[in-house]
Amino acid sequence: MTIYDFEAKTIDGTVESLSEYKGKVLLIVNTASKCGFTPQFKQLQELYEKHAGEGFEILGFPCNQFMNQDPAAEDEILSFCQKNYGVSFKMFSKVDVNGENAHPLFVYLTEQLPGMLGLKGIKWNFTKFLISKDGEPIERFSPNTNPLDIETQIEQLLLENPAIR
Repeated sequence: MTIYDFEAKTIDGTVESLSEYKGKVLLIVNTASKCGFTPQFKQLQELYEKHAGEGFEILGFPCNQFMNQDPAAEDEILSFCQKNYGVSFKMFSKVDVNGENAHPLFVYLTEQLPGMLGLKGIKWNFTKFLISKDGEPIERFSPNTNPLDIETQIEQLLLENPAIR
């Protein structure tokens, strides 16, 4: 199983297969508009603008599970991200990342890449999952990790040929 076996609804309501991203390096992030980490949208956008032409994509998934830090309607979330941070990477519909209603993608990601002490649950907004060109989860980063600090790993994966992996 890879992330390509999953679908997700985009923030505008269309269902998209993640197989659309085959051959691309991905950073999957659970986001929130009213969180102390919300300014990370700026660094995420910088990474996206710098590497999108090389086969890099960021997939943002708003989540309201952590102290209700993304309570707005989806059109308002998108407008906020675009207006305040110039976000042009793909945003998806609001999801749960933990619990019985967790989106299957996040269940898969947390099983493949448990957090500290082997705990699977996501602790907070802006947890980041780095995915290789062949759809394999490579590394999980905490909310404290500045997106720009992941750039070296992203660049390495962009240069990698998945056929020789």
